[in-house]
This record gives sequence, structure tokens and C-alpha cells, in this order.
Amino acid sequence: MATRIVDVLVPVALDQTYSYRVPEGLDLAPGDVVAVPLGARGETMGVVWADNAEPNPRFHNRMKDVIGKHDVPPLKAELRQFVDWVAGYTLASRGMVLRMALRMGDDLGPGRERVGVRLAGPAPARMTPARARVLHVFADRLTRSKNEAAQEAGVSVGVIDGLIDEGTLETVVLPPEPVALPPDPDFRTPEFALMQMAAGDALRTTVNQGGYTVTLLDGVTGSGKTEVYFEAVAENIRLKRQTLILMPEIALTGQSLDRFTERFGVRPAEWHSQLSPRKRARTWAAVAANEVPVVVGARSALFLPYADLGLIIVDEEHDPAYKQEDGAHYHARDMAVVRGSIAKIPVLLASATPSVESEVNARRGRYKRLHLPERFGGAHMPSIEAIDMRREAPPRGRFISPKLAEAVQIALERKEQALLFLNRRGYAPLTLCRACGFRLQCPNCDSWLVDHRFKRRLVCHHCGFNMPPPAQCPNCHATESFAAVGPGVERLEQEAAELFPDSRILVLSSDLVESIERLRMELDDVAQGRFDIIVGTQLVAKGHHFPKLNLVGIVDADLGLGNGDPRAGERTFQLLHQVVGRAGREEGRGVGLLQTHQPEHPVMKALISGDREAFYSSEIALREASSYPPFGRLASMVITANERHAAESYGRALASAAPKDEQVRVLGPAEAPVAVVRGRHRFRLLVKAPRAYDLSGYLRDWLAAAPKVRGNVKLEVDVDPQSFF
Repeated sequence: MATRIVDVLVPVALDQTYSYRVPEGLDLAPGDVVAVPLGARGETMGVVWADNAEPNPRFHNRMKDVIGKHDVPPLKAELRQFVDWVAGYTLASRGMVLRMALRMGDDLGPGRERVGVRLAGPAPARMTPARARVLHVFADRLTRSKNEAAQEAGVSVGVIDGLIDEGTLETVVLPPEPVALPPDPDFRTPEFALMQMAAGDALRTTVNQGGYTVTLLDGVTGSGKTEVYFEAVAENIRLKRQTLILMPEIALTGQSLDRFTERFGVRPAEWHSQLSPRKRARTWAAVAANEVPVVVGARSALFLPYADLGLIIVDEEHDPAYKQEDGAHYHARDMAVVRGSIAKIPVLLASATPSVESEVNARRGRYKRLHLPERFGGAHMPSIEAIDMRREAPPRGRFISPKLAEAVQIALERKEQALLFLNRRGYAPLTLCRACGFRLQCPNCDSWLVDHRFKRRLVCHHCGFNMPPPAQCPNCHATESFAAVGPGVERLEQEAAELFPDSRILVLSSDLVESIERLRMELDDVAQGRFDIIVGTQLVAKGHHFPKLNLVGIVDADLGLGNGDPRAGERTFQLLHQVVGRAGREEGRGVGLLQTHQPEHPVMKALISGDREAFYSSEIALREASSYPPFGRLASMVITANERHAAESYGRALASAAPKDEQVRVLGPAEAPVAVVRGRHRFRLLVKAPRAYDLSGYLRDWLAAAPKVRGNVKLEVDVDPQSFF
């Protein structure tokens, strides 16, 4: 009988499969997770991708045997097809995409045995008050762990052990603790307004009908989008199918998990980078074995091996955090739509400020739209007003205008909270010498060092380099001559403390997060009203619910508009709209004050007037006229090298090798806006093509004909780039 050969894909940076012989007696099928030998790596995990009916006879004697099969469910054909699709579209190697689907670590297999104790025999011959308390606890005949029993009875574990030795209690092996308990779709039926009820009914119908559809749940901040899409989750649970809820910053959104618990009685399974290796492995296996009905996760949860996925929800679908910027460059929202299409299941996108791409798809009928134009419970949308900094500027050296300071004072007198928003970490973005004008710059990057006064360090936000503030200027040797230029949230906190000395102030910024648990506690403290003023970066815009917050002051509303990013207007509108949307969600009327030098800018006018449709119409017209996404395709090719000349030379050679096609424009190479990062020089090519054009295929042909990358030169390809730094 001929030896069976299978092609195995391994999770390394390779696009090809490797052929292996199947030992006699080993039953393998496509999707099985196997152990195989791989060169110097030794034993490696891989996945059987296909049978190889016609192996090359020249290599037969050099083929190695599959070592064995892992005792885990196989990767379904739907997931394998998804891996191939993502790799083909993004130009990432299939092995690197597969790695995301096999992120269960090395902790698979049975966990540590759990032992419980229960009542077994007659009362002990010698009775003591401590033993009597233990027997009283076990009178319900339930099984408990030793520690639980000792704690309930108020005794030491030694008392429990003594009763086990006498035969009054016995030990039993407990089943493994589940990753997540089954949610109850009818645990708490929410009270809905008419519009919410209609949207919930529509989503339940969509889930019941099944099949591939994409729905945009478009609701203003505070309209109850989460409760509405929970109706779709509940229906999917009733159908006994799995649900994936993607969130941009799952580790930061404790409130969303709490809402899930209130609605369904238990917490969902979580999937994000903060999981312990053992919890990660157990969650991966439980998802594959269909033991987990609902997963709430970050973008990588899209690649889990679901046994029976029936619904995908992408919450805050506009959020830039859904773009993976290293390794395989993919956008989780777009790939969620692809996975839904392959699995033939509904996909739901939710946002108060949809991405332009989703807005266009909804306007043109490719996506269904469910609109929630009003806040839940009769709450009003916040009124927004501009503070023209050309006329109402703060005093020299200050950054909070008199008008904003007055509004904060009024909020404090009303026992309400105020949020001061500035999307800039640290104390000051620039430190310069007053004597000679020298600026402290990162030695590894083309960027200034940011003063982080709380940590007493100067930090580069690109590479992480940091140093203590120098005692004297390296250029002119003047002492005590350095001045902080511009504000960061730490400087804003200092100013707020001087203006409002009796207020309780909290700074929320990603660089000050000690742990996810600590951050969740701080967010809960804000929700409970334990702080009066919150000073925060974009961390505060992530869907948090602060009942006592009625005033939001945007300290520098113009900050994101001048960076040359084609999405600058859209991103600024979304961020500021989301931040101001934290105000007035329960009691009172919310107010947003925008400090700006350009109140006539379309973004500011749209925010102030509340005319969201006008903003989208103008942004869409602008994109269509310039053939930018979603009306055209873009790809970014970034070349980096230790020497500037090497990066530029390879960039020119790469541009020369571009296939000639009248539909494609190749721009560059040009020095990237941030020309040096981590000591490496950066040049960029930008590729533009029509919307229906096969840009991935064009790039693949181009790279096949391009000169090989040599030395320390590296090339990174990003299809549908979101970042242009």
C-alpha cells in the first residue's frame, strides 16, 4: 500500500506547506493539529492543510514522518479558508496568519486536578465546637473545596483534614472549572423604548434567518446600542450557536463586561493579551470544543477555532485600534465581514460615528442600517459650543481658557463631574533650552522627547527610549535652562489643581496604567463619583458610562487636523464626538466646549451644529473626488534600513520594478513623515488603484519581480493602510 502524504502548514513566516509521510495507524484528516519535525527547530506544531495525492517523487526519500496528532479539535474548513483569504489579501505569509489561529501556547492538555470534600460517614467520636461548625456547613450535602469549607466554618484546614481521616468527610475529584458559565438569554429582559424594541426585533429576525448579512447599528452615544445588540446575542444563544463580540480595547472595557453579566447572569469568556498562558490555552480549547457560547475579545479573537460560530458583532467599528500594525497587517472589522461571508453568518457593526467605509456601504445598500437617533430614557444629546482661541485665549503659560474654567467651576458647584480632554500623553510634547533653543530629541528616532513629569523621565513615544531630565543643556551647558513647551495631560492636571484646589482630580492616560485591574477600578471610581475632574487622553473615549459627568472640555480640538493623514478629518470628528458623548448620559444636560483656533473648519462646524449627515456627505464627496478609500484602493510599502542611503536606494529600485499598468499610480519613494524610528531610516511608496482592482495580485506580481531585500534593509507591505506616519 502506498504511503499517504499530507501537506502541513506550520505557524512560521513561510507561505508554503511542507509534505510529510503519515505513519501507519495514524488517522489524519485536513484540519488536524499535528506535531512535525521542522529543520533546526525540531518538533513544531502544524495543521494538516490537504492530502497530497501527487507528491514529487524526487523528494520522497527526504520526507519526514508526522510525529503525532494533538488531542484537540481540528481546525474547521471555514477557518482554514479564512487563513488562506487573509494571507492572500494582506500579502502576509500563510504561516504567520495561521500563528494567530494557534495562539493557545504550550499549556494545552488537562489542568491540575481539583479536589473537593463532601459528607460521607457518621459523626466523629470526638466532637468539638470547630468540628460541629464544619458538620453544620456540610448539612446541605454539597461538595466544596477544603479552603471553601474551612472559610465557611471559620476553622483551619487541619480540622477538615481530621474529619477526612476519621471518615466523616471524603475527598472527590471535581470536574474542571469551566472557562465561562452558560449565559441565560432570559436572565433579565430589558425595558426598551419603541425604537430600541424595533431594532432588537430586527436583529433577532436577522439571527433567526441566518445566512450572511452585514447590519450597521448606527446609534447616537447613549442610545443603548449595547443592550440592543445583546438581543441578537440572546437569540443566538437560544439557537445554541457561538457568538463573537469584538471590542477595540477589551482589557479596558470592564463596564461592557458588567453589562453583559447584568443581562445574561454570567460573565462571557474573554480573549485578549492580558490572559495568563494557562487561561489562554483553556479558552482556546473550550472554544474549539463548543463549550463557550460567547467570546468577548480583541481583534485576535477573530482567529479562534469556533466550533459553531453563528454571529459576529464588531462594537465601536470605527475605532483605529482594530487595525493590526505589525506582523500580518489586517483590519479586524473588514476581516470580520470576510469571516462572516465565508461562514455564511450575520455580521453586526455598531457605532455612534461609523467609519466612512461603513457609512458608504450603508448608503449604497450593501449593508442594512438600523438607526437609533435618540438617547435612551429621554436623555438629551450634549450641546456643543466652540471657544475661539483667537479671541478668548487663556493667560500666557496657561491652556484652559477663562470660559472653560468658568464652566468647570459651575459644574463643581453643582456637584457634577467635568472632563478635560487632551489627546497628548505626558507633561509637555517638547523640551527646549531657553538659552540657545536646543531641543531634546530621541537619539534613535526623528522625534522630540516628551516630558513625563510624574515619572521624572523624558520619553520617546515611538521607540520607548527614556532618560532623566539633564542638569544642563548638552549644547550650551546652561543650567536650569530647559522649558516645557505645550501641554500634555500631566501639565493640564497641574493647571486644574491650581485653578480648582479643592477638587479631586484623576488623570487617565495609557502610559500611567499600572495594570488592567487598577484601570478598571479607577474607571469604576469615576462612575461612582469619587472624582470631580477627569483629565484624560483618548482612553476616556472608549464607550465608558459616567453618570455624573455633564461637562466635557476639549482643550485642543485642532490637534489631529494638521498631520497630513487623509483620514484626519474623519478621525478627529469621531474622537471628539465620542468624547463629548460621555456628557449628560443620565442626569442634567450635557455640554461640550471645544477650544479651537479654526471654528470654521468643517469638522468643528459639524460638531457644533450636530449635523453629522452634512459632515459625512462632505467627507464622502471629498474621498470620491480624490479616489481615496472606499472609492479607491491604497497600499503602503515602507522600506527601512540602518543607513538612509540603503533605504532610499532600495526604494528607488523597488519603484523601478513596478509593473506598468495605467490603472495604478505609484507615488514615491519619499521620506516618511517620521523619517527615523529606532535608529532605522524610513522611506515610503504609496500605491493607488481603482476600487474594483485586484491590488493584492498586482503587489504580489510586483514583489516577485522586485530585487531581493539584502543586508539590513526591510520591506513592509500594508494593504489598506490606516497609519501614514
